[in-house]
Amino acid sequence: MANLNTQSFSSLVSNFATAVQGAAASLVDFTVGAVLLAIDEATAGVALWLQGLILQVAALTRAATSNGPDLDSWFAQFGFARLPAIAATTQESFGRFTPTNQALISVGAIAQTADGTVQFTAIADTTNAAYSAAQNGYVLPAGQASVNVTVQCSTPGTAGNVSLGALNTLGTAISGVDYVSNAAAVTNGAAAESDAAARARFVLFIASLDAGTLQAVYNAIASVQIGMTGIIAENRQYNGQSQNGYFTAIINDGNGTATSTEIANASKAIEAVRPLCSTYGVHAPNQLNVTISLTITTASGFVHSTVAALVQAAISAYVNSIATTSDGATLPYSNIATQAYGVAGVTNVTGVLVNGGTADLSITFQQSFRAGAITVS
Repeated sequence: MANLNTQSFSSLVSNFATAVQGAAASLVDFTVGAVLLAIDEATAGVALWLQGLILQVAALTRAATSNGPDLDSWFAQFGFARLPAIAATTQESFGRFTPTNQALISVGAIAQTADGTVQFTAIADTTNAAYSAAQNGYVLPAGQASVNVTVQCSTPGTAGNVSLGALNTLGTAISGVDYVSNAAAVTNGAAAESDAAARARFVLFIASLDAGTLQAVYNAIASVQIGMTGIIAENRQYNGQSQNGYFTAIINDGNGTATSTEIANASKAIEAVRPLCSTYGVHAPNQLNVTISLTITTASGFVHSTVAALVQAAISAYVNSIATTSDGATLPYSNIATQAYGVAGVTNVTGVLVNGGTADLSITFQQSFRAGAITVS
């Protein structure tokens, strides 16, 4: 938005007085308590209020300066909406001390944190072998101590991203079940699309309104859910063989992979905008696990184990951040040491091995890098 020539209360009062004095034939009284000064200040107050309204309206008429609900209402004029929050899901272990009789964990059963602020509810999951559609729940057979149940956070967003073992309290009394626990940290909850991300996707949306373009396909993939991205290999089959009129879409849900449901949803979105007479395939990336080992030397005054943990986290984040393009991607061997040196307290890095070697790693467009075991000695 262009810079507007706004005025403060004092400048409005001063300009009023200057205009009146300039038009008067004799000196006008603007001392404290004078009637004309009172009129001047009252007028300046109204002008300041009107100026504020004008600035607010000017901000609301543009996506670049609107925020929150105002931005949503601006988007709604174009039939565009921000992507909603994603509720975290995980596998929760429901167990007992005496596995005598069969137990049933019904859909809707609650596991929660000790203080009850975060609750997860058991949901139907036909891919889970323990789930019984007939009984609408998960069967814990006689003689078995525990069973893994698919649960989903009751509150969409990042509130469900809890640490290992945090879901340790039964929120629903279940006959034959004594305790619950999550064996892994929960990390797949996502907040609703931010203002900045929605604005960026809106630009892609506008560019895609002529369906049948590359931008239309990218927008279709990005609009499936929070964090989903894709790469398009034009005139290429999934195996890399050339085929005119065919394109391969590799989608990524933000975790370096994609579920069968996400692939189906992306396919449906692409089908709505694909060019006439074109064919395509939608696939999840094949993850290449990257194992890394290295030895660091730390400066005096630093705790070696603490620095090592920070190096491990930095390298893991770097590996997972490498984006694959239609030409593939490369993980430069030398960058591993660079990430380590970027951590405060590291004075030397030696013995770097990437997947057991000392060379760059390269992948094709069908793959994605995923950090595996990172060992920092």
